[in-house]
Amino acid sequence: MNSMNIHEILKYLPHRYPLLLVDRVISYETGKDIVALKNVSINEPFFSGHFPHHPVMPGVLIVEALAQAAAILTLRTENTTNKEDTVYYFVGIDGVRFKKPVMAGDQLILKVSIQRQIKGLWKYSARAEVDDQLVTEAQLMCTSRNV
Repeated sequence: MNSMNIHEILKYLPHRYPLLLVDRVISYETGKDIVALKNVSINEPFFSGHFPHHPVMPGVLIVEALAQAAAILTLRTENTTNKEDTVYYFVGIDGVRFKKPVMAGDQLILKVSIQRQIKGLWKYSARAEVDDQLVTEAQLMCTSRNV
C-alpha cells in the first residue's frame, strides 16, 4: 500500500495555505485510485464567513479537495511531480451531489478513481465521506496546460 505525508504531497500540488486541501494520502494505486484525507479544522479561514453561527465547509472546496486528490493520482500515474510551467485545470464537473454538510472537526475522506484518460483529458469518479457516510459525489474532468 502506497501512502504520502504532507511533505511528499507538496511535491505534487502547487497549492499552499489556505488552498491546500489534502493533508495525507492514505493509499493509492497508480493508474487506478487514491484515498486521501482532509482534516477540517475550526481554524479554516472560510469558517469565519461560512457560517459563523454554524460552520459548514463550502461545497466548492469539497470538490476542490477531490480535484487535488485526483491531481496527485494523475501525477503519480504519469510518474512526474508538479512543474512550475504546468497547471491542471477542471474542464468539467458533472453530477455533483451534496448529501450531508461537512462541519468543523470532521475528517473528510477523499476517494477518487480514474475512469478514463484520452489525449490528455482525465475523467474521474470522486466521492467524499465523513465517518463512512457519503457527503459529496461527482464526476470530474481535468487536463493540464503549459503556462
